[in-house]
Amino acid sequence: MAKLGLFDSGFGGLTIAKAVAQRLPLHDFVYIGDGLRAPYGDRLTEDIYRLTEQAVRFLFSQDCDLIIVACNTASAQALRKIQQNYLPTYAPNKRVLGVIIPAAEAAVQQSKTGRIGVMATDHTVSSDAFVKELKKLQSDVTVIQQACPMLVPLIEAGRHTDPAVETLVSGYVKPLLAAHIDTLILGCTHYELIKDTVQQLVEPSVKVLAEGAIVAERLADYLARHPELESRLSKNVSRQFFCTQESQRLFDVLASQFYGSPITAKRATLE
Repeated sequence: MAKLGLFDSGFGGLTIAKAVAQRLPLHDFVYIGDGLRAPYGDRLTEDIYRLTEQAVRFLFSQDCDLIIVACNTASAQALRKIQQNYLPTYAPNKRVLGVIIPAAEAAVQQSKTGRIGVMATDHTVSSDAFVKELKKLQSDVTVIQQACPMLVPLIEAGRHTDPAVETLVSGYVKPLLAAHIDTLILGCTHYELIKDTVQQLVEPSVKVLAEGAIVAERLADYLARHPELESRLSKNVSRQFFCTQESQRLFDVLASQFYGSPITAKRATLE
């Protein structure tokens, strides 16, 4: 039987894995976090594609037929090429999905004024991936993006409750609030851990959208619309976690904070 696969450059995708486990409690999945080569946000586009392809091939080797690229940077910079170039040649019966389109759809549905903010990494912002997807859905939408380069390193280090994070977020949201947004997409899976901090620093009328529950709900909907794929997925409540860094113990400690329950990971090499 086939499994679901989830991939992130580090820990952030575990917030997606957590939401998937809650929404699809019987489905088996395999998670790989490439912490050894994180963060992806400051890498060249060709490097991001190469690393993403390696992770996809690893998950295919683990019998995953449907993969969620649970990393906004990889979704923005590599997903389309994976779907258009890699899959037709090497895995035509498998599917790879991202996190940007589900978040964009939810934001358009939520926004009443059409003024939507995006907090994300430098690469995701520079790619305009959210802008493109939001404007496909609503051509007259106004998108205000804010790159937040300092957040992922702090969150990856387990410092999401550090006062420095609140100080950074306060500065990052100021131009978004000045633009009178009514909806804010947290366009990085790591930011789920600071959603409450962000919500406290924006106006109460601004709806803050984290990607976990949104992506999990869209995945459930996708499987309902593709019963031929859903029928192939195993449902033994088996959850496997892999990491690329040498210290699995360190990964387990931080990963458990993101996932919300204890994790024991195995070491994997991506090449």
